[in-house]
Amino acid sequence: MTSPKSDTLSKILSALLKWLMSGIASLLSILAFADDQLPATQPLASYADQNSWQDIQHYLPKEYHLDETQRPKEEWWNWQGHTIHLDTYRNPQAKVKVILFHGVGTNGRQMSMILGHPLAQRGYETIAIDMPGYGLTQVKKGSKIRYDDWVQAGNDLIEAELLKDHRPIVLYGLSAGGMLTYHVAAKNKKVKGIVGMTFLDTSNRTVRDQVSLNKFMSRVGSPLANVTAHTPLSALPMPMRWVSKMHRLVNNDAALQVFLKDKTSAGNTVSVKFLDSYLYYKNDTPPEQFDVCPILLTQPEQDRWTPLALSQPFLAQIHQVPVDVVMLKNAGHYPLEQPGLDQMVNTIDAFYQKVTQ
Repeated sequence: MTSPKSDTLSKILSALLKWLMSGIASLLSILAFADDQLPATQPLASYADQNSWQDIQHYLPKEYHLDETQRPKEEWWNWQGHTIHLDTYRNPQAKVKVILFHGVGTNGRQMSMILGHPLAQRGYETIAIDMPGYGLTQVKKGSKIRYDDWVQAGNDLIEAELLKDHRPIVLYGLSAGGMLTYHVAAKNKKVKGIVGMTFLDTSNRTVRDQVSLNKFMSRVGSPLANVTAHTPLSALPMPMRWVSKMHRLVNNDAALQVFLKDKTSAGNTVSVKFLDSYLYYKNDTPPEQFDVCPILLTQPEQDRWTPLALSQPFLAQIHQVPVDVVMLKNAGHYPLEQPGLDQMVNTIDAFYQKVTQ
């Protein structure tokens, strides 16, 4: 039995949390008002007009810079009423297609910079998608995006590409995009290999503690978001930097400031509904039953956000397919550093060649 003193403390804490959330909801609703007034249709944006990614590449080795002749072709895919932006390096002669997924602090162009273009130079066809809510993708007016939509979009993009031809498709994902490759592969079952920079099971409390901004946000904020996601406040906007360790995205302070100012990547805001659906996503295929394709974890050695220990519990449960782990020397969560970058490209190239033979 709980003591009267304990019951009183619980009631006070509950009232305090309700008051705090009410205040935050009012404030953020006011801040988000201007966005709600945008017209239903907007001109299609282009990364050619965005400075953020061009500023970020100054912090990459010169050989990873994209000049005007090396930039990907920008395509738009109409999916469920959304206008999905794709960075593509189309190559009809390529034997393999690579689809790249970003995480909750990056976008498709940032995937093209570190891997899409380098793999294209090696003869692959690469497609980097901006998931709904990120990058330059335009979300259908009135839609409430959930993480489940990301999984479905990834699945449907694979199907759309397979309708064009029967070349093998492999996946890559950075940060949360790593686990997205698993969820998409488990749903689609037609990919030949998946590579992730992390594989985070956010149903694991230890993992949730480590990736969240702090333990309060993990152990109080996450359950509160779970409740709020099923109320009229589900559309409440939450800056990702408020709920996660976004300050550990890169290991260069100047580059970090560029990322955090970019509203299409690390400076983005998501709804409580999306955040809850990401943290508590229900996957139909448990790791013990996953038999779709081999898995490669390319773990940045100097990752201050999601170190190797956070991916190991999930990967240790996979027994029906090969699982390889390669440490990227000197690299951060979003790798800007050598030799990790070159090592990543070489390792992923070798893996894709092996699984598509």
